[in-house]
Formats: sequence, C-alpha cells, structure tokens
Amino acid sequence: MLSLDVTKYGNEEDICKAFKSAWEDACASTSPSTVLIPKGTFLLGPVIISGPCKAAIELQVKGKLQAPADMSEFEGFSSWITLNYVDQFTLTGGGTFDGQGKLASNQRICGKDKHCKLPPVSLKFNFITNGIVHDITSTDSKYFHAHLLGQITVAGVTCAPGHGISIGSLGKSQNEESVSGIFVKNCTISNTQNGVRIKSWPALFGGSASDIHFEDIIMKNVSNPIVIDQVYCPWNECNKKSPSKVSIRNVSFKNIRGTSRTPVAVQLSCSKDIPCKEVEVADIDLRYTGSEGPAEFRCSNVQPKFHGKINPSKC
Repeated sequence: MLSLDVTKYGNEEDICKAFKSAWEDACASTSPSTVLIPKGTFLLGPVIISGPCKAAIELQVKGKLQAPADMSEFEGFSSWITLNYVDQFTLTGGGTFDGQGKLASNQRICGKDKHCKLPPVSLKFNFITNGIVHDITSTDSKYFHAHLLGQITVAGVTCAPGHGISIGSLGKSQNEESVSGIFVKNCTISNTQNGVRIKSWPALFGGSASDIHFEDIIMKNVSNPIVIDQVYCPWNECNKKSPSKVSIRNVSFKNIRGTSRTPVAVQLSCSKDIPCKEVEVADIDLRYTGSEGPAEFRCSNVQPKFHGKINPSKC
C-alpha cells in the first residue's frame, strides 16, 4: 500500500498545500493508498479535496488539525474540509479536528441576522460512496461538525454538547431532493439541546423524508431526546399557522433510553396537511430528572405503532 506523509510535502506553517499535493498523488495511485497526518499539531486552512480516485484511499489523522481562527480566512468557503466524489474512502487514525470555534466572534449571533454569513461547517462529505469514518474527534466547531450528502449510516458516535443528531431543516428551499436511507445506531448523546430529531419548516416548500431509523441510543441529560418537529421556525422567520408541506414516513425510534432535562421527553409534531405515516416507536425508557412533573410523550398528526416498554406513557 502506498503511504504518503503530508509533512514530507513541505514545512510551511499551514499544511494546506502539502495536504492537497499528498492527496492528489494518493488519488492518482492505481493501488490502495494512505494520506497520513502524523502526531503533532498542524494548522490547516480551508481545503477542498476531490475524487474520483483510481483505488481505495484512506485519510489517517493521528495528530491534531486546527482550523484558522480568523473568519476572513474562510471567504468563499462554506466548510473547513470538504471531500467530494470519492469511492472506497476511509477516515480514521484517532486524531482531532479542532475548529477553534470559540475564537470565531460572530457565530453566536449569526442565526438571528438573515444577512449574516454563516460560519463554516468543519467537515463536509459530498457523494462519498463505500465510505467509513471512525476513531476521530471533532471539537469546537465554528458551526456544524459535519454535513453529509448520500446514503448514510451513523454508528458509535459520542455527541456532547450541541444540538444532537438532526435531520433537516427540510422544506426551506424549492426543489429539494428527497432524504432517504439514514440509519443512526449505537450512539451516546449527552447534555445537548436535542437528541435525535427530524425537522421541517412550516408554510414553505414541499419535499419528503423516509426510511430513517434511530436505534440503540443512550441519552444523558438531553433537553429534547426524541423529536419530529414540522413546525420548526427559529427566530419567527416563517408562518407557523401554515402546515409543513414535507412528507415524513417510515421512521423508527427503537431502544432509546436515559434521562431528559425537560418534561417533554418525546415530541412527535407532524404536519396537519400531511400527517406522518409508518412511524414506529419501540422500547423507550426516558426519565425526566427535574421537578416539573412526570415525563411526557406528546403527539400531533401522527399515529405511531408501539412495541415493547414505552416510558413515558405513550401518547
């Protein structure tokens, strides 16, 4: 197997050029190859690396990669590290992607300003097939930790703190492609705003989300452990009285257990014009840790199929 150490391609403070050069050589190899980030701390500016490659390729990160702290470095980029159109791709190594988000001064207020340029996503995976990501850490992202486009399996993730694992927001833009075939399993979510969530905007555009499954997940002090939210409307940017036009069907929540920071441990709020269909809820055990009464399970415009133990009591 061809192994290429990024540090052998140059000794500049920012390893962006060296990283791209090592990737291009590895991608051109007709035999499986590895691009290595060795142990140590390295500054990496925003970078886009693409395939298709001629053989399987592995990005092995053993050290710590740090994003630029200065937001001006991201002019023209929506993400820090973007990977496009790669088949047989592996990201591993036990290393860390440090977004240095605490130093991005505008990220906390950007959501309330429609004209604000959003901070970059740390890792963006576009059209990666036969791809595996394991044994890496993403910390202090300026915005989202990862964006993924394609069929997707998420397993063995430890998530804390943040927004949890969310699908959406759907229906905000015209002619959105369907979201289908997403599996989230064997994850631990701690001290987050949400646990597992599907969300769509009311009033705006149509779309569909289907074949989405959450299974074997531990919640630790999560504000909203299980959510379908089809009236998602942050900062009152839409008309909540007009129902969502996004269709949601064939969704399951199975073997999800732990603690909720708020009384509403499960909330399935679907569109009154297009109710959710084929929603399965099985073996749920979520306890409320506060003093505002018992845990609640709320439903609207959906008739879930229940199996096994359900705590809190099913809607």
